[in-house]
Amino acid sequence: MAGEQLQSAPRERLRRHYRPADLRILFIGESPPASGRFFYQKDSGLYRAMREAFQTIDPSISDDSFLSVFQSSGCYLTDLCPSPVDHLDSQSRRAACMGGEPALRKVIGRLQPPMIAALVRSIRGNVERAAARAHWTGPLIDLPYPGRWLRHREVFLETLVPQLRALYWKNHDQHVP
Repeated sequence: MAGEQLQSAPRERLRRHYRPADLRILFIGESPPASGRFFYQKDSGLYRAMREAFQTIDPSISDDSFLSVFQSSGCYLTDLCPSPVDHLDSQSRRAACMGGEPALRKVIGRLQPPMIAALVRSIRGNVERAAARAHWTGPLIDLPYPGRWLRHREVFLETLVPQLRALYWKNHDQHVP
């Protein structure tokens, strides 16, 4: 556990670096992956899928510019669990997700995002409970994790792109194509 905390400190500093001044959508993932990959390191499947969603709206977004665009559009990603859970058995994973709810409640209560997007359908209940305990009300988008199955990625894009289109163009004062 101490080793995981040492590894998570640089990840959390990197995550905080990209926290937007004007939060519009709080994306909530299950946890950082056990592989050591991380969205804000630009090396995860979630990073590539999210970048693709933004590039659908604006093809000029590059790998170099994506995280800045993500941030300036008011988007931020946090996790239900601070340590990886994708390597755990299902019972331990569910317990870790339940254990992450109090900290997530504090994050939601502090940030009060206008919209929340749960990035793994299996954590929707955890996110709903944490949000309710934070006295948060607003739209909650339910997204499948886009990294493993093609159909999940398609649904991820079909669901997310319209939300991002409105948000992105509003923030960039441009006409929606």
